[in-house]
Amino acid sequence: MESQGHVQADVPEHAAGAAELRARVTHFVRGRVMPCEPVLDAGGPAAAAAMRDLRDRAKEEGLWALPLPAELGGQGLPLSQYAQVAEVEGASDHGPAALGSSPLLDVTMLRRHGDARVRDLYLKQVTAGELRTCYAMTEPDVPGTDPRMTGTRATQETDGTWTVTGRKWFTSGAADADLVTVLARTAGAPADRGGLSLLLVPTDSPGFRVVRELPVLGTGGQWEIELDRVTVPADHLIGEQGQALTIAGERLQLGRTLRCLRWLGQAQRAFDLMCERANARVGSRGPLAGHQLVQQHIFESLLALRTTRPLVHEAVSRIDAGLDARTEVGLSKVAAARMLQQVADAAIQIHGSAGLGPDTPLPALFRTGRAARILDGPDELHITSVARRVLRGYQD
Repeated sequence: MESQGHVQADVPEHAAGAAELRARVTHFVRGRVMPCEPVLDAGGPAAAAAMRDLRDRAKEEGLWALPLPAELGGQGLPLSQYAQVAEVEGASDHGPAALGSSPLLDVTMLRRHGDARVRDLYLKQVTAGELRTCYAMTEPDVPGTDPRMTGTRATQETDGTWTVTGRKWFTSGAADADLVTVLARTAGAPADRGGLSLLLVPTDSPGFRVVRELPVLGTGGQWEIELDRVTVPADHLIGEQGQALTIAGERLQLGRTLRCLRWLGQAQRAFDLMCERANARVGSRGPLAGHQLVQQHIFESLLALRTTRPLVHEAVSRIDAGLDARTEVGLSKVAAARMLQQVADAAIQIHGSAGLGPDTPLPALFRTGRAARILDGPDELHITSVARRVLRGYQD
């Protein structure tokens, strides 16, 4: 199979190691993770056992926790280098978890803003895959684009501990998590930006409850949770009180970019399947690849991949350099979400009825593409935010 969506030019000698690492991760994801997807998607004990086996193999092959800090047990790969790996790692939804990179956002956040005791208690275990984390921000009755309206409340008691009450939903991985970061109002009135804080809540705390799973277009992994007067230690406040939106902004900028990289990998997977199908499927008038309308699907999909990838990597470069990347991240998020849905849709069209059934990953890839236009802020939010920022620049 020749992948045409990402043709790499000859690389200098110093980049050979990066190319080799990308190839090793590609081999692991395609050879080990993808064959396990039906079991992993089904959940339950069999899925847990399969994931443990994949993680053990990733550690044996030296591919575990590539972007996580070396002092915590990761391999300390800089974002600029990890971005090349993240695409192929993310070609499967289960790739980041199997390779130990999925807690990157939580590790980065806690390392920068967590109390010293919290860092000592959790970070090495999270990096090793012994503790699982999740992030709870969205609420059932609150617009996801306006976190200032958060209804969850946290009150500090006389002994310094926090009492947290509220409900969150569409919390990824909450059912299996050991720790959940919760956005809560700790001061001020609704819509007050300065009164929001982040707290790290152990999920075995009394009053914490998983309410229900929330399938997204038929697939699981998202959960609704409830906190009923959950007691949280004082030192589990992340950053300073009232600093939540600043910390969340850091997290979202990196998180959205990582999602875009993984969506590129998934779109590339759909593109490869489409090209293979076009060549292999033969009718009375020859292979599908000879039909002009099929060729148009190939062209438009390749164009979408090739024009989106530089946008995403520009966002990576700015984040890696510590620069403001809000415009680049907003452009990348909208472009990558649209691109994944477009390429997956074209691949399904080329497959015909086979693209709608369980024998290919295309339904899952299309589902991810459709959800991508809402995840981490709907397209409309990013469109208006970027446009306003650009227009203010012209006013200045």
